[in-house]
Amino acid sequence: EAGMALARAWKQMSWFYYQYLLVTALYMLEPWERTVFNSMLVSIVGMALYTGYVFMPQHIMAILHYFEIVQ
Repeated sequence: EAGMALARAWKQMSWFYYQYLLVTALYMLEPWERTVFNSMLVSIVGMALYTGYVFMPQHIMAILHYFEIVQ
């Protein structure tokens, strides 16, 4: 039963990846071009998430101080 759930999850992830390829038109690229594009995308998203994680608390506290919600 666990193997069946794993197979179903793998099939679902494959379907999502196929949809991603179709929506972004990456299916037209060669495999190495697709790898470069996906690597750049993951890097940019990772940097954006890290930057948000590091700097958002400071900005939120500044906003809360500005509106005098926090003293």
